[in-house]
Amino acid sequence: MTTVPLDDDSIRLGQLLKLAGIADSGADARLLLADGVVRVNGEPEDRRGRQVRRGDVVEVSLPQGVERVEVG
Repeated sequence: MTTVPLDDDSIRLGQLLKLAGIADSGADARLLLADGVVRVNGEPEDRRGRQVRRGDVVEVSLPQGVERVEVG
């Protein structure tokens, strides 16, 4: 599991996916969310603008396996 540290209290999910290196751009993040492969704290998520906070865990099911990111 990768931890992405935050300077603020929260970050948008699309930005987190880019910071974690899972998505190369906002368009890539949008496609991942539209494909239904992103979960936040175990719940499916499709909103790029969703605010995630410290302690949240984001999972993305990719062809090479599941990437897990903890918001720190």
